[in-house]
Amino acid sequence: MITVLWLSLAFAPGAEVRLPEPPLGLDAYMPAPEDNPLAPGKVALGRKLFFDKRLSRDGTLSCATCHDPERAFSDGRALARGIGGAEGPRNSPAIVNRAYGASHFWDGRAPTLERQAVEPILNPKELGLSLPELEKRTGMKSGEVAAAIASYVRTIRSGASRVDRYIAGQQAALSETERAGLQLFRGKANCVACHVGANFSDEQFHNTGVAWRDGRFSDDGRFAVTGKAGDRGAFKTPTLREIARTAPYMHDGSLATLQEVVEYYSSGGRPNPHLDPEVRPLRLSADEKQALVAFLKALSGEVREGWR
Repeated sequence: MITVLWLSLAFAPGAEVRLPEPPLGLDAYMPAPEDNPLAPGKVALGRKLFFDKRLSRDGTLSCATCHDPERAFSDGRALARGIGGAEGPRNSPAIVNRAYGASHFWDGRAPTLERQAVEPILNPKELGLSLPELEKRTGMKSGEVAAAIASYVRTIRSGASRVDRYIAGQQAALSETERAGLQLFRGKANCVACHVGANFSDEQFHNTGVAWRDGRFSDDGRFAVTGKAGDRGAFKTPTLREIARTAPYMHDGSLATLQEVVEYYSSGGRPNPHLDPEVRPLRLSADEKQALVAFLKALSGEVREGWR
C-alpha cells in the first residue's frame, strides 16, 4: 500500500493533507454528504449511468462524451458539444478530484455534485432530457440518478504524480528543469496565488481577463450567479492535476497549449475593470517559461475511478 503525500504548495508548516490510495473502502477517507454516503453498489450504478447514452435525448451522447477517461475526464474540445452538434458557451472542465471541490461548473452555480450531475442531462444544449423522460428511461427518481452519478464522480481521482513523489522526499522524481519550474510556481510566477493546496486550486473565482474582448465581457462568468459587479468575468480556478492531458485551456478553450497559458500570464493577462490584482506582467524569460511548463507536465499522475 502506497500513501500519497499531497502538500499545499504554499508550504505553510503543517499544511499536509494525507490521502491513502485505493484499494481502501472509499468511504473511509473520501468526503461525501450525510444524505448520500458512498457505497459500492451506488458507485457502480453511477458509473453505468455515466456511460449510458440513454441519458441523451437522441441516444448519441453520455456524460463520458464530455468527460472522457482517456483524456483525464475532459474532451479535448475548445467548447462542449451537445446533442445535434449544439455547441455550448464553455469548455468542458476535467472532473478529477471533484469530491474535494467547494462548488462546480466554471461559474460555481452548483453547490453540490448531486446538482452538477443532473444539470447537463436536463440542459437542452447538452443531453436534452426532461425530468419525466429521465425517470422513464432509467426507472429511477431523478434524485436517485443524481445521487448515483455524483457518487461515481467522487471516486474519480488523480494523484501519485512525480510532483507528489518529489514533495514526499524522492528528490530524483523531478528533473533540474522541473525543480526550477516548481520554484517559479511558488515564487516569481506567483501561481500559488490561485493554484494552491492538494488539488492545486483555491476553489475561488478570478477574473484573469480571458473573457474581456473588444472592450466588453464575452461571458459574465460568476456575475451571472452572484449579481456582484466584481464577479464579472470571473471563473473558478481549475485543478492543475493532469493539466497536460486536458487541453485546450481556460473557460472558453481559447488557449491551445500550456506554452500559450504561461505566455498569457507572463504578459499580464488582459486588463479590464475587474482584473484580479494578482494578475500582472511577470516578464518571464524563455528559459523560465520552459521550466514552468515542464513542472506543470509533471503534475500528471494516476487517474483512478470507481470502487477499486
